[in-house]
Amino acid sequence: MYRLLPVIVAALFMTGCASVNFDYPKSASYSLAAGPGSYLSQRIDSLPSGEPGESGFLELDDAIDALAARYVFAKRAEVSIDAMYFVIKGDPAGALFIMSLVEAADRGVRVRVLVDDAEVTDYATGVGALNGHPNIEIRIFNPFARNLPRWWNAVIDFRRINRRMHNKAFIVDAKVGVVGGRNIASEYFGARPDVVFVDSDFACVGPIIDELTGMFDTYWNHRTAVPIEALFKTPDDPEAALMSLRDRLDSTRRQLDDGPYSQVLTQAVLDRVDMSDDELVWAPHRFLFDHPDKGLKRRPDKVEPLITPDLFAAAEQIEEELIIISPYFVPRKAGLKLLRNLRQKGIRVIVVTNSLASTNQTLVHSGYAPTRKRLLNVGVELFEINPTAEELAQSRDDMAAGKGTLHAKAFVADRQRLFVGTFNFDPRSAYINTEMGVIIENPPLAREWADDVITALPANTYRLTLNDKGALRWTGQENGETVVYKHEPETGFWQRFRVNLLKIMPIKNQL
Repeated sequence: MYRLLPVIVAALFMTGCASVNFDYPKSASYSLAAGPGSYLSQRIDSLPSGEPGESGFLELDDAIDALAARYVFAKRAEVSIDAMYFVIKGDPAGALFIMSLVEAADRGVRVRVLVDDAEVTDYATGVGALNGHPNIEIRIFNPFARNLPRWWNAVIDFRRINRRMHNKAFIVDAKVGVVGGRNIASEYFGARPDVVFVDSDFACVGPIIDELTGMFDTYWNHRTAVPIEALFKTPDDPEAALMSLRDRLDSTRRQLDDGPYSQVLTQAVLDRVDMSDDELVWAPHRFLFDHPDKGLKRRPDKVEPLITPDLFAAAEQIEEELIIISPYFVPRKAGLKLLRNLRQKGIRVIVVTNSLASTNQTLVHSGYAPTRKRLLNVGVELFEINPTAEELAQSRDDMAAGKGTLHAKAFVADRQRLFVGTFNFDPRSAYINTEMGVIIENPPLAREWADDVITALPANTYRLTLNDKGALRWTGQENGETVVYKHEPETGFWQRFRVNLLKIMPIKNQL
């Protein structure tokens, strides 16, 4: 016992030293809209609008188009850019994004960046320099204490730091925005040769922008949004630090020039300079988001607004068909009950999620795998992504192929309504992380999504069934031939063994 005393004392001392100054001085600020004479104001006002209250949506399903849209909008910024993301990496695609923010700030545009603390350590040395720009301000959502190792934060303050901001939004001049599932990193924009994250975003204009800016301001001025000065040491020479950061970003960004990506990105930028009149879909919508209070140590069901009740209410109104697209699909008791009730009403339920071979989260797969037989037994149609499928493994014909991983989060209800956002069908999205999304009530768009998904299933997924003995089987296509697998396709013994081992861990409510 006496030998453990120094360890206990040290642990108590470190616990006492663990601190995040949530009361660090900061000024409230709010969205800035460009005036009627700005480029984006004139361009958007010239577009034919829908009915009163409708917003305009432009799908950005192509990875390179999605990066190009953000780049173009940042180039057009005249007054403000507001960006909130779960992850912003300093890789080539991330460097291009960050450089576009710096260039806008150089023109006098006010830039506010709110980022979750999930991976801020990856570019900590650059955060202080970026924040040193007089027109750029960065805040970190629910940060880890910087005077302790990150792993020790998890030991002594797990209930708080376990709650992350999963929101993703990009707003320019309070006139145009981008919402959807993509973080800022090369794998989300087709800029990595080894892996492609299949995702979807929507550019949007109209009344939804007021809702987007309102959400951003709510998060930005919330107690859990901490100025980085409270976490990182301010550079001794801010100008020199910013110049050094510019050089590093430019060097990293130039990596995109090595290969075909630069050419297709350039063409995508040219294609996205202006939104054509016939590209926008005008529709009624419902914008949903979790209040940032969900990131505090309290029961999430006591927080308002929350995205989950609205999503469940929307699902309960379905009459004929529900298509769920969720890379991390872990239905717990409430989710299983919802899907079972839908099937008992005769409603067709299709679920598309990652296979063990395509997922980037093996731990999450261990939470999903035990539910498959129950779902199949009630008639849910399960499809898992084939990571080597040609349509998924590359975004352009002239781009190198990589492993395809599903990252889009969407559902289509009765081919009348489409939800796209950050919400996964799992406990983490429902009860732990903050999430957001939009329900677009446009039957032609919803039907197109449903048709595209169902058409793509045979060539890009494995369909799961049960044989006469109740054992799982995976049916897919290989070289044009139908193949039935007895084990998870494209996986090895040890990979499957690890999942089976993880299944017994009591952590499913954290997945």
